[in-house]
Amino acid sequence: MGCGHSTTAQLQKQTVFKSKKEAAECVYRIPALLYEKESKTLLAFAEQRKTSKDESVEKLVMRTGKIKQICCQRTIEWSELKEVEKALTDGHRPMNPCPVYDEANKKLFLFFICVKDGITERYQKETCDNRTRLCYITSEDLGETWSDVTDLTDELVKKKNWSTFAVGPGHGIQTESGRLIIPVYAYTPCKPCAISLYSDDHGIKWKFGERFNTVSVECEMAEFSKGHIYCNARNEGGYRVEAVSDDNGHIFTIPQPGNMLVETGSGCQGSVVSFPAQQESANTESDPSQNLENWLLFTHPTSPKDRIDLGVYLNKSPHDPKAWSEPYIINEGPSGYSDLAYIDDGWFACLFECGQHKIHEQIASVVFHYEAICSCKCCFVCKNL
Repeated sequence: MGCGHSTTAQLQKQTVFKSKKEAAECVYRIPALLYEKESKTLLAFAEQRKTSKDESVEKLVMRTGKIKQICCQRTIEWSELKEVEKALTDGHRPMNPCPVYDEANKKLFLFFICVKDGITERYQKETCDNRTRLCYITSEDLGETWSDVTDLTDELVKKKNWSTFAVGPGHGIQTESGRLIIPVYAYTPCKPCAISLYSDDHGIKWKFGERFNTVSVECEMAEFSKGHIYCNARNEGGYRVEAVSDDNGHIFTIPQPGNMLVETGSGCQGSVVSFPAQQESANTESDPSQNLENWLLFTHPTSPKDRIDLGVYLNKSPHDPKAWSEPYIINEGPSGYSDLAYIDDGWFACLFECGQHKIHEQIASVVFHYEAICSCKCCFVCKNL
């Protein structure tokens, strides 16, 4: 990758969800993060489990946060933890929180899956016996109160030849056209593939796009110009799957592989967001403010073997899979799933799993500015202009 090195950040890490020392009591995993611009509120979600195992999930929990600026640093003031009580279906465990916000109707959607108690993902894949349900709840006061569960399984999933499926995990997006998109992946008897779930009427009706034509699992999406959607997905082949849609997220194609983003071991979830191209300096040859495309930011463990050293990657040319910068390490040591949120003026928040010895010791947050990773000495594109 690029010049073959990374930079380590010195950031203020804040604990958001802290697992108890006795792992059998309480473990937090699977972070999801959303920033609501008007109220300037961050919403953080996670699974609360009895152990680190998927089948031990008990409930979904959340905290809200406000950005505080002290001198040149930004931190987050987090509220008390509370249970998302409505995210529950009898006899099932809620998993994979995936929030999306409809700016037109000021409505928050929290998508998640509900899996039959005692049933593992492995059992479903091996037997082709889908015991997973597609659900969401909504809130018009940023999570203070929630609607009852809406279950889309019978309407959208029942006729699919899926062994099992899941949303996200991580955030969904609203495109410039107003379309709400939830990233999904489904296991078929042939192979697992990513797919979009979207609504063009503010969440009244939902439909699936076309499945990807390559192996792809947990994924996130971002709009880099009007109607053009980028997707980054977990893979099994040593590198991340990157796909692009030119029809607002219905059909995705795989561009010429860039092989710039290394996958970790058997794979790990990663996060991607888009943000406005930034004006950097008067000496810049091209003016980013004249570029109609957004830039992309991506987070993922940087090791090709283990879930360690969470890195942030920058791409100023989203159509080019070889345009990713070298990683900027925002957490050294054990690092797992993560979720990014763009705040404003080049600032971002990241919610991620980490620990001293294991990734499920806590879910923490950091705030940083893109300039920390936007350095020509680390950028493959700049070195080749």
